[in-house]
Amino acid sequence: MRELSFPSVTITTAFGKTKNIRSVVQAAEWLVAHWPVLTGDKFTVARQTCLDALDEKVTCTACRDAFIEAAKEAGIYIADKRL
Repeated sequence: MRELSFPSVTITTAFGKTKNIRSVVQAAEWLVAHWPVLTGDKFTVARQTCLDALDEKVTCTACRDAFIEAAKEAGIYIADKRL
């Protein structure tokens, strides 16, 4: 499976450390396995957008943008590398 890279997005983990998310695959993994809040409109959109990006229905940029919005909604967003 291709990683489908994008410029990194930095989030905080459950243990207060930082994690750089650099691809659609990493974003999808975090949304499914490590996300602190499994509810919210932006979380739902980000999860679907990751799946759509993996199916090549939307761009990696759309996935990245949705992931950032979900991270803000969850209160774990720190920063992103400018496009």
